[in-house]
Amino acid sequence: DPGDCPSGIRPDQDFTSSNFSMDIRMPGVTPAEVMDFIPHANMDTVHHMLLFGCRKPSSISSYWDCGGAVGACEDQSSIMYAWGRNAPSTKLPRDVGFLVGKNSKMPYLVLQIHYGDIKAFRDHHRDCSGITLTMTYKPQPFIAGIYLLLSYNTVIPPGNKVTNADVACDYTSFPIYPFAFRTHTHHLGKVVTGYRVRNGEWTLIGRQSPQLPQAFYPTNKDVNVQYGDTVAARCMFTGENMTTATSIGSTSNDEMCNFYIMYYMDRKHAIPFMTCMNPGPKQLFQHIPAEANIPIPVSPDMMHAGHQDSDLYSLISKLLGQSKDIDHIHKYRSNTDLMAHSDSVIQKKDLGSPNAKVVFHPSLMRDRIHKFHQLEATAEPPRSKLLAEGQDFHLEQVSWPLTSLQLGQVSGLAYNTHSYLVVFHRGDHRWGANSFNLQERYQERFLGPIQQSTILVVDPDVGAVMKASGRNMFYLPHGITTDKDNNYWLTDVALHQVFKVSGNGRDRILVALGEAFVPGSDSGHFCKPTDVAVDSKTGNVFVSDGYCNARILKFSPEGKYLNETTGDYLAHFQLLSFIPHSLAFIPDRQELCVADRENGRIQCFIAETGEFVKEIKKEEFGGKVFAITYSPDGLLYAVNGVSPHHSAPVRGFVMNYYSTGILDTFQPEKKEFQMPHDIVESIDGVYVGDLDSRQIYKFTLEKSHRSVKKGGIDVQQLDGKAVGGLNLGNFFVSHRGYTRQGFDQLSTEGSDQERNNDSSDSEYEEFSTLPPRSSS
Repeated sequence: DPGDCPSGIRPDQDFTSSNFSMDIRMPGVTPAEVMDFIPHANMDTVHHMLLFGCRKPSSISSYWDCGGAVGACEDQSSIMYAWGRNAPSTKLPRDVGFLVGKNSKMPYLVLQIHYGDIKAFRDHHRDCSGITLTMTYKPQPFIAGIYLLLSYNTVIPPGNKVTNADVACDYTSFPIYPFAFRTHTHHLGKVVTGYRVRNGEWTLIGRQSPQLPQAFYPTNKDVNVQYGDTVAARCMFTGENMTTATSIGSTSNDEMCNFYIMYYMDRKHAIPFMTCMNPGPKQLFQHIPAEANIPIPVSPDMMHAGHQDSDLYSLISKLLGQSKDIDHIHKYRSNTDLMAHSDSVIQKKDLGSPNAKVVFHPSLMRDRIHKFHQLEATAEPPRSKLLAEGQDFHLEQVSWPLTSLQLGQVSGLAYNTHSYLVVFHRGDHRWGANSFNLQERYQERFLGPIQQSTILVVDPDVGAVMKASGRNMFYLPHGITTDKDNNYWLTDVALHQVFKVSGNGRDRILVALGEAFVPGSDSGHFCKPTDVAVDSKTGNVFVSDGYCNARILKFSPEGKYLNETTGDYLAHFQLLSFIPHSLAFIPDRQELCVADRENGRIQCFIAETGEFVKEIKKEEFGGKVFAITYSPDGLLYAVNGVSPHHSAPVRGFVMNYYSTGILDTFQPEKKEFQMPHDIVESIDGVYVGDLDSRQIYKFTLEKSHRSVKKGGIDVQQLDGKAVGGLNLGNFFVSHRGYTRQGFDQLSTEGSDQERNNDSSDSEYEEFSTLPPRSSS
């Protein structure tokens, strides 16, 4: 009888309060912001419990077997809480809560319990293990989440004294502030340690033996994780007393390697769950601190310590000295004063005294200190095999094409998933000084559309045309990009439009953005749009617009307008003559880089928000950057152009994206680039399309094995940050109005000399998050 267990919602007796509690029990579970987790379980019966937030559960029954392929959630699941080995209660910091409920990303709560020895049920009793949640209707300033690092491919050989499982991912979102961590392995785990790596420096997040109560322990007080950092963890195992190999799996005969980070972040940027399953480069873990390789000794009585016998968090809170009296931080004149006061409190506090008090609000304070910290991306993950091994390489021109290509001005290049080069050219049309009037309207419509095929699919080896399309469609082609379905995203500066065209050669227009021949600056109009970048994960597209508007617009794959970022978003940059001429999407970091042609620089932004990440500006560019392209192994390619103010040669550049250093330059051997207008990375090198010479140049690496295929399995995303859900049951089964706004515009394609003249209190102690040191 499910009624044997006290499941359901129990409102607070004070009806003027916004707080209430909810029981989730086994069996017969009946499923605001969650503030506390109170477990009701014993390790003699329950191995561990996981509380998921789901958009849709795998079953509508009150309880079901969620093992095997069924799982807890039908779609994506977010782990909110985990319990094991008689861990005590968990209470979040003040002003922090997990966002759940009808209008959140987690409208359903599903409790998954992994039971231990079946002998516990010899008396045929009904289990009532579960969790009580303390909840509130009051919105909290900060939203909590879980970042789970886990290994999926570790094998522990029998007899081996030490086997390590390493996990590491780059962090590519808004700052998070870890306040608790939890470790989980089965019986072979000796110690699990997690770190933040920033600029080569390892900072401890947490370290614990997984044989102790698997609670959420307080993290290192001054750690935070921000864009550009690497999050890493190591699980140390022993197979000394084993006779067979042990793999990662969900049964008690398998092993697991999990490091949970419970964090909070600003409410408007909240991400409830992130995963990392990337083994990480060996070079990174060569520098892991020695403590990660030292087992934590655990006595039998410590292994079975329950929350009934020892309130771990009462002890922790006594050490930290959390106070109910909060001084408002607004009274401090600056962050410097605030930090000085905080440091003074920390230095004077007697950690041995249960009555020591902290007189600041930790969560608010840390947010204030870091709210305006600029995102950095200076860390250089050795992702590229070539770069990591320190190998030298050089791009050399090869004789290409081997057959004649009849081309007009080559404005755009792309590379499709079939490894064919796609060329976008202008046939017999040219962009000249009289092509546009002062209002940016195209003046040569009388010529009609280009009658030649403007889109050519070319064999990358010999240069033979495999497929031709795009006749009588375009007037002045500019940029081309292919998506994962091999559709073309194209821009036409005369039409002031962006098109999504089927790549099967039938010229079917799937999406048309903008109004033909009508320039503008609202969400439905462009003014000489230049390029498109596609997020391969979401299918969203970014349009650089362009010669007049100096902005980046974001659209869905179906052409729905999402948002835009204008050049003056960054008030501290002087963006006059800003022309976003070429785009490159960095999928592993979810960044968008822009070739700012007239300022001779590359600027990179967080694609989701438009926030500035970094700028690459080199003397070698000579004041112009026409086009850029990105390689999955961390290389950024660029081509510059002729500038009347600089004498730098026109050539191509190979850069390390993370350090921004120039690794190589390249140019034609016999001729010179006249106006290299676009560049695209291929399997073994790059192609450069030259506008004025109407030629395409091919450059290949002396070491052709540069590209590194990303390993992994098809579960959400394994390389870098994965935002979304993870079904552990499925996982283990399967793996087993137009305005100038101060910007100058160019009336011709290549010269900047012909310009337009226009110019509450609880019996359970809560986590306390101490402020980071000012150096962090």
